[in-house]
Amino acid sequence: MSDEEVVVNKNKSHRKDKPWDTDDIDHWKIEQFAAEDNKAGAFTEESSFATLFPKYREKYLREVWSAVTRALDTHGIACTLDLVHGSMAVRTTRKTYDPYIVLKARDMIKLLARGVAINQAVKILEDNVACDIIKIGNLVRNKERFVKRRQRIIGPDGSTLKARAIELLTQCYVLVQGSTVSVMGPYKSLKEVRRIVLDCMKNIHPIYRIKELMIRRELAKDPKLATESWDRFLPQFRKRHLKTSEKTAKKNEKLEVKKEARAAAGLPEPSSSSKPAKKVYTPFPPAQLPRKVDLQLESGEYFLKSHEKEARETERRKKKQAETTEQRRAERAEVFVAPSETAAPTIQEKRKRKVASTEETGESGTKKKKKHKSE
Repeated sequence: MSDEEVVVNKNKSHRKDKPWDTDDIDHWKIEQFAAEDNKAGAFTEESSFATLFPKYREKYLREVWSAVTRALDTHGIACTLDLVHGSMAVRTTRKTYDPYIVLKARDMIKLLARGVAINQAVKILEDNVACDIIKIGNLVRNKERFVKRRQRIIGPDGSTLKARAIELLTQCYVLVQGSTVSVMGPYKSLKEVRRIVLDCMKNIHPIYRIKELMIRRELAKDPKLATESWDRFLPQFRKRHLKTSEKTAKKNEKLEVKKEARAAAGLPEPSSSSKPAKKVYTPFPPAQLPRKVDLQLESGEYFLKSHEKEARETERRKKKQAETTEQRRAERAEVFVAPSETAAPTIQEKRKRKVASTEETGESGTKKKKKHKSE
């Protein structure tokens, strides 16, 4: 085997040189689809899509529908606005030459239904722009928690979107409306925005993802790092699970701070009598509680027929109602019970009290005189 022979891989043994395929050709460039590219002519079948819109969007859609019709008419797409059923529909016509434009038109009416303005929604008809409507309504069960986490995407007073932190870093348009987030932009950036939104609803603050995007943006400017891993530069945000000893130490620190604050304020220390008494340990398990069937067998209810059970239940309910009614009647009657009053003393009672008081003062005076004489 000579040095001039080159070892060829078996997978590439049948490949030939392609002189027309040079390095200056961008294989990822999306070429504009013109009417001349459609060699087959008009479509044989009609494709159509429809979507509903909320009632509050009806006024706006009526005002801008002429602009929507003009934008779609240039691509040979017909559109209809049904105000009775609250729906929008798009369909292909004989003038349509682009087979994919009907899907773009479908995305456009979806964005209009979700609150996107017409001047922004028309951009979806461009080839390098895509959209993603992220549903966040069923990700969090608690309503208050859902509103709080959704507010994190918007930011305080809309600062996150007004400052355009997410939009500038991802080159996307973001609109939070109700239980959905509408996103428009390049395909690669849509994945980043979806990740930010879903992580935010999982209680991961968007600032962490925004910081990571900023670092990636700076690293992309350095050509030396193009073939290297960026993991060592990216921040690692992980939840730190504390050990039991660390939790106890933190708890004791908080208690010490509370004690110092109470001592500085001159308040007494809380008594430990509020703590429940410690139960005596017994190695034996507690007695097994009777089942519902056992209780029914004991009372004889198990052997009753269905109508007899219903009659007993009705009687028990009526008895309970009567007791409750009687109790409430007694509570209402307490308001009308007159309070106990002390009657004013008569003239004779006043004289008797006066005589008794004078006699007591006379006896005390004679006792004092006797004491002086004895001294």
